[in-house]
Amino acid sequence: MPLVTVVSVVSVVLAAGGGTRFLADHHKLTTLLDGRPLVAHAVEHALAGSPGPVVVVRGAVDLPLGDLLDRVTVVDNPAWAEGQSTSLAVAIAVADGLGAEHVIVGLGDQPGVPPAAWRLVATAPPTWPIVVASYDGRRGPHPVRLHRSVWPMLPAAGDDGGRHLMREHPALVHEVPCPGTAADIDTLEDVQRWKSS
Repeated sequence: MPLVTVVSVVSVVLAAGGGTRFLADHHKLTTLLDGRPLVAHAVEHALAGSPGPVVVVRGAVDLPLGDLLDRVTVVDNPAWAEGQSTSLAVAIAVADGLGAEHVIVGLGDQPGVPPAAWRLVATAPPTWPIVVASYDGRRGPHPVRLHRSVWPMLPAAGDDGGRHLMREHPALVHEVPCPGTAADIDTLEDVQRWKSS
């Protein structure tokens, strides 16, 4: 009889969107920052800061993860064009299948979220239903940890993901001060700002 592995936390990097604001001949997640694809930075940080397995949700483009592929589980979201909520639903299904109590969600276009932010969110008191990183006193909103009790409250459609849940149920949300920045890379100008910072 095979052993069943149950984990308490699954970390997820959402990397399925189309990146339509990035006006280049390649997808933004494949653009090079410091010699590595943008998405690889986010995945590396999740791996370094997470206590459990890391899942990467892809959709619009094949992700150049190289040697990181051996350390993560990549799942496809065929409905990626319908919004981030569909990628979150794919992630929740994987976490649920692993018996996880919490899922921690980050984005593939946020290279400034360091391993410490993932770790601090992961290790916040387990009784907190929603834990979100804050940077310099401002809410992230990633990474965010969601207890399984709030998973049914997540939106089923659209591009809002966990932000909707945090707006609708502020009493469930606990912020954890973290180092780093949640600034995302959406445009070519964002890339230039990152390289010059």
